[in-house]
Amino acid sequence: MSPKNVWGKVVLYLKEHKKISLFVACGDITDVQIENNQLFIKTSDDFLVSVLEEGKKELENALRWQGLNMEVKIVKFENNEQLRDKDIIKLKRFFGDKLVQD
Repeated sequence: MSPKNVWGKVVLYLKEHKKISLFVACGDITDVQIENNQLFIKTSDDFLVSVLEEGKKELENALRWQGLNMEVKIVKFENNEQLRDKDIIKLKRFFGDKLVQD
């Protein structure tokens, strides 16, 4: 059972059941994994995390539609840009006005 195939069918379910806002939100997600009967959806977007959390029951319904009894887990990670911004803030606190950013 490929996580990508399972996820593709989840997105198809959302479209067929006219869950358009959730369908659109899920359209660009490619980072999914299956472990211990759980579907992990990974994203760095705060807004997307909240949309997925609100639609969690519908995502689990899409899994059951496929005959899968899995729990959905949304995993938020920080991308490189977010990590860089955090580092800049720390450096500015430490160095103050002496820090020059290009």
